[in-house]
Amino acid sequence: MRSRGMVMRWGISVAASALFATLVVVDALPRAVVPLQQSAATTYLCSGYAACKSAGYSDAGYGAVSGKMYWRMYSGHNCTNYAAYRVIKNGGPATRPWTGGGNASEWGLQMKSITDQVPNVGAIAWWGRYQNGSGSAGHVAYVEKVVSSTEIIISEDSWGGTFHWRRITKSSGRWPSGFIHFTDKSLKGKKAPVVSGTAAVGSKLTATNGNWTTPPGSYSREWFVGGEATGVTTKTYVPKPADRGKKIVFRVEAHKSGYTSAVQESAPTAAVVPGTINLVETPTVEGTPFVDEVLQANPGTWSPAPKNMAWRWFADGKRLPDAAEQALPLTRDLLGKEISVVAVARLGGYTAASAPQVVAGKVVIGAIELTRPFAVLGKRKVGETLTVRPGTFEPADAVPTYQWLRDGIPIKGAVGETYRLVGKDAGKSVSVQVNIGRKNYAARSEVSTTPGIVKSPPTLRVTTASRKGKAIVRARVVATGVTPVTGRVQIRIGQWSRNITLVDGEAVVQVKRPLGVRPVTVRYLGSTVVPATYAKTTVKVVR
Repeated sequence: MRSRGMVMRWGISVAASALFATLVVVDALPRAVVPLQQSAATTYLCSGYAACKSAGYSDAGYGAVSGKMYWRMYSGHNCTNYAAYRVIKNGGPATRPWTGGGNASEWGLQMKSITDQVPNVGAIAWWGRYQNGSGSAGHVAYVEKVVSSTEIIISEDSWGGTFHWRRITKSSGRWPSGFIHFTDKSLKGKKAPVVSGTAAVGSKLTATNGNWTTPPGSYSREWFVGGEATGVTTKTYVPKPADRGKKIVFRVEAHKSGYTSAVQESAPTAAVVPGTINLVETPTVEGTPFVDEVLQANPGTWSPAPKNMAWRWFADGKRLPDAAEQALPLTRDLLGKEISVVAVARLGGYTAASAPQVVAGKVVIGAIELTRPFAVLGKRKVGETLTVRPGTFEPADAVPTYQWLRDGIPIKGAVGETYRLVGKDAGKSVSVQVNIGRKNYAARSEVSTTPGIVKSPPTLRVTTASRKGKAIVRARVVATGVTPVTGRVQIRIGQWSRNITLVDGEAVVQVKRPLGVRPVTVRYLGSTVVPATYAKTTVKVVR
């Protein structure tokens, strides 16, 4: 293409120009586009300002202002004027940034400091003199899209020709001589990456990629601690002990084919503080707190796992200054004192963590030995009295105390050697808990019981009557602590007999029987709690 003042003009009207002699036209061009000769070299996407616009291919407004000269290039259909317009529109210099000739063939030579072989969106595609299909004046175009490193889409205007969008592949023989990077399109950050989480040793930080004005195709990421690269390129980072006191930044470089990459950084975190060791499972103490025995502390479970543990033993709440090991021998001077321990977990870069105090118990001489068990004597019936038969034990001067239990629950006030069964005990298991104690000995506790549950003896009340040749028998069963009594009764009147289910503890029959006095027998058949019983009477059957 020519600048103002040159004698020769070049464009698609010049038959000798190989640049346009081998162009390919896509099949589905808009109606206004003039079909061009097919070729395997390049592909026209549209032709003409109006036709390109209707097909969705913009001229960036050049068609409306093409009568104006830019960078002192010829106006109208001219590749250099169009390229200069696009550079200016993208924020480039308003005047030609070099002196001398303005032909397209000069552009890459004059601007060689910003010319290379890398296609970018917004770059100027440049063909030198007689290179890859250009004429003597060369050619320039605007890179609209970079499909790959070997395929681009350009927009262009041509001296003596018209406006086009065109697809070019590197293998076509029409690839540009170079790309001039006046005002390439570059990715721009819209919102910086954000780091969430606590900047503490061992605590995971998570970062976002940030927001960008144009969606990137890929990202390069890295975490920086105290300004130094860590080599960690994931979106998460766990501060290390060596990071304490330093601030952390997440850096994201966004990439997109045809665009200049851009970098955004998160705001620095607060200075990294020591991490926290968390208790997962509470420590325990093994061993019995007897004089001359040894208690052994277990560290429990922590996260992260500590490198070492410290131990603080206490007697009646006072620190034992010389007891700092995991094991504690119980000497006689600790007799009668309650022993406890606190486990302290330590790990480099973390704040030491203490577990809750674990009580091992009071130090005693030994345990009370039971040589004969206690027993419960007596009948398991409401109204009866149960008695504890004492056992024997060592030392013999230990003192037993008693607590009676109903289904394992203490009975209020029942603390003697005897207990009288009441209605509340019906259907329940009654036992006694014996606690044997002596100073400086571990108390001993055992539960003695009688097998089975407490029964409630029933009372069977039978009444009889007669009417119109029928015998009427009513039976009612009651038992202390059982309301109502359930089960069945058998009612026999002479030779007649029937089993009837109690309803609210009662059963009634009316049956026609021969006149006269008839024997009546009523048997309650019993239940789990109420034993069986019977009663006899007579009924006089009258008209």
